[in-house]
Amino acid sequence: MSAVDFGAFVAELASESGRAILPFFRAHHAMEDKSAGGVFDPVTEADRAGENIMRHLIKRSFPAHGVLGEEFGNDNTDAEYVWVLDPIDGTRAFISGIPVWGTLIGLSRAGTPVYGMMHQPFTGERYSGDGREARYEGPGGARKLRTRQAAGLASATLMTTSPALFKGDEAAAYARVESQVRLARYGCDCYAYCMLAAGHVDLVIESGLKPYDIVALIPIIEGAGGIVTSWEGGSAAGGGRVIAAASKPLHEAALALLAG
Repeated sequence: MSAVDFGAFVAELASESGRAILPFFRAHHAMEDKSAGGVFDPVTEADRAGENIMRHLIKRSFPAHGVLGEEFGNDNTDAEYVWVLDPIDGTRAFISGIPVWGTLIGLSRAGTPVYGMMHQPFTGERYSGDGREARYEGPGGARKLRTRQAAGLASATLMTTSPALFKGDEAAAYARVESQVRLARYGCDCYAYCMLAAGHVDLVIESGLKPYDIVALIPIIEGAGGIVTSWEGGSAAGGGRVIAAASKPLHEAALALLAG
């Protein structure tokens, strides 16, 4: 299908999932804890409604494509094209009424992320990219996204979901980076990566990610001129320990500190 058709389809996924999710935001709704006694991991009716509609549209339009989703597992993930979906990235923020969550819609081809969108239906913002360029659409108007070029770690802004999520050696490694930056901020989940692509944040460091937490964000950041890898410098598409940086020098400096 053409690029125009593809863009229209992803926009449809975002619009329809947003319509399914938004009525639950700042409303009373049922919630479950998926953690089985571990770290609190909530899931809501909104998560399931958003993923359901996206899966339906994908299956209707591209029956040969695979789907990997947070709420309903894997379907045909050996296919050449696999959609990677997180209906609400930032469910803790969602249930707290804070609009720093988003719907992640990613597409991988032969295991490589090739397109991604983060949609925030409450604020009306969309961040998208294909690895070559990245764009913003929202109340501020449409524009291309570019990362900023911080002079070094000493002038950089670093974000992570929470330092409490790092354990043992990972906590020490993260602390080495945080000790060198100008500003560290916590929370925001997918929003942090989009702020990096938009030129407001310089580093994002996380651990324990799943593919649906990061696949959609990789083409956005790379399209804006940034870098996303594992802590070892390899592909981040499988999740795990991930670092995103606005520039190659920042990426190299932070990787060196993570490695000790």
